[in-house]
Amino acid sequence: MARLLVVYYSLSGNTERIAKRIAEKYDAERVVKIETATPYTGSYNDIVDQGQREVESGFQPEIRFVDAASGKEVNLILDDFDIIAIGTPTWWYTYAPAVSTFLQMFDWNGRTVVPFQTHGGWKGHVMADFKKACGGTALRNKFDIQFDSTGGNTQITSQIDVDVWIKSLNNI
Repeated sequence: MARLLVVYYSLSGNTERIAKRIAEKYDAERVVKIETATPYTGSYNDIVDQGQREVESGFQPEIRFVDAASGKEVNLILDDFDIIAIGTPTWWYTYAPAVSTFLQMFDWNGRTVVPFQTHGGWKGHVMADFKKACGGTALRNKFDIQFDSTGGNTQITSQIDVDVWIKSLNNI
């Protein structure tokens, strides 16, 4: 497989779980977590309400990139990679605001992007939004993974389906 970057935002840990499975399967060159400069705080419902307000207003939080293995902040240079897998939870029918910030930071023209989303049963228009934000790139092997609808970590999409999708990345 080509040089792979796995980059993701995960609040509950579900998207991170899928990102790390991809990285392990393909020995990714780098795994990077997107973090907001100001962490979300409060109850699950508080964060859901804040997320709704941010999505509806188009808010793009300040973010930083953290190496998932070391926990150290890193500079991210996309030119070092052939394939970029991008993971996001679904927030109010689209990608998380932190992923919106990330997507606006780079020129996606000519890149190969593998978008994946986690959700609680409402896929929304995440993939259409990826296509719009990453205009000029090839979106490959798009996939969504459903977890329980209460923000928990019970995976609804079968692990077999997830494994088949991860294996399909070998054909990119």
